[in-house]
Amino acid sequence: MYLSHYLETDYFPGATSLDYALIGGLEFGAALLISPITTVATRELGRKAVMGAGCVMFSGGFIAASFAKRIWQLYLSQGVLIGLGLGAIFIPSVQVLPQWFLKRRSLAGGIASAGSGYGGLAFSLGTTAMIKHIGLAWSLRITGIISLIGNLIGALLVRDRNHVVKPPQLGFATHLLRRYDCVLLLGWAVTNLLGYMVLLYSLSSYAVQVTGLTQAQAGILTAVLNLGTGVGRPLIGLASDRFGRIEVAATLTLSCGIGVFAIWVPANSYGILMFYAILSGAILGVYWTTVGPLCAEVAGLKEVPSFLSLQWLAVVLPTTFAEVIALYLRKPRMGRWAYLYPQVFAALAYIVASLFLFELLRLKRKGRLLSQMPGMVADR
Repeated sequence: MYLSHYLETDYFPGATSLDYALIGGLEFGAALLISPITTVATRELGRKAVMGAGCVMFSGGFIAASFAKRIWQLYLSQGVLIGLGLGAIFIPSVQVLPQWFLKRRSLAGGIASAGSGYGGLAFSLGTTAMIKHIGLAWSLRITGIISLIGNLIGALLVRDRNHVVKPPQLGFATHLLRRYDCVLLLGWAVTNLLGYMVLLYSLSSYAVQVTGLTQAQAGILTAVLNLGTGVGRPLIGLASDRFGRIEVAATLTLSCGIGVFAIWVPANSYGILMFYAILSGAILGVYWTTVGPLCAEVAGLKEVPSFLSLQWLAVVLPTTFAEVIALYLRKPRMGRWAYLYPQVFAALAYIVASLFLFELLRLKRKGRLLSQMPGMVADR
């Protein structure tokens, strides 16, 4: 919503769409880049200290952005500072949930990650209204204040089971890079998020620039996308526990790519885009829903914090630069098909990502088969 406002009003004279794409990417990139530091700091200083510092940085980034007059100030505030705060909150917290669940681990993760969907729904609608009625600066400050209160409450309530699990919490778990199954999961992460970032940031701008919708309608589209996320993620978790975590993640990743070709590319009306928003919203964030349980299943529960640290480092580049790539691929002179190349890029990224998981599934089934044949295992 802030991105749309900056672009629509030329709020920072001289700033380009590339600047805003990089700022949005920095929010993710900075958060994930500090994962080794955050993982080690959590081990040495404690989870609450790290998350508390993250709450202050995250909120401070929004408030600092409200005073920004030049684009470099927005880079530092709404890009880097918010990103650092996000990393210090998210990385220590996502390690905790797999420790508390076994049979319903994916469902628990889906319910927790659904919060970003419902939060996104509320902020999508609320931010548009705040900018309209009280201006950009106070909208940013109110967002910062609400974030500070909500995140502090969450940080204070988080409880881990490190005293039982005793995870090593390594910043750079290089020994996991020697395991083929772990490398496959990292490959899925990198390619999956290339598609995710393009879809997340480009859908609303596509609606305005290609189909002629208003900014208000694009805001509703974004809200519906988040609604789909809130509804879909618990269902993904439920299905993962029932049918297999790797199986469901692979199928939904492939479905995201097919959905781009089948629905987004030909979409030329508000109704079709609305349908696609709620459908894709339910499944496009399959990575964030399933990464914790998948790390536990592939690497083992004790290795979850260390493996997640590798995951976050692996996806720094795609989360930072995917939308920049999409902007370069966009061809405004093509009119109706201006976003065709970014759409194809996103679809192929999801399809390639699914291949990593299908290979991981083949490896898992092969290992299960061998474990059922002791004689063959002994021969090997």
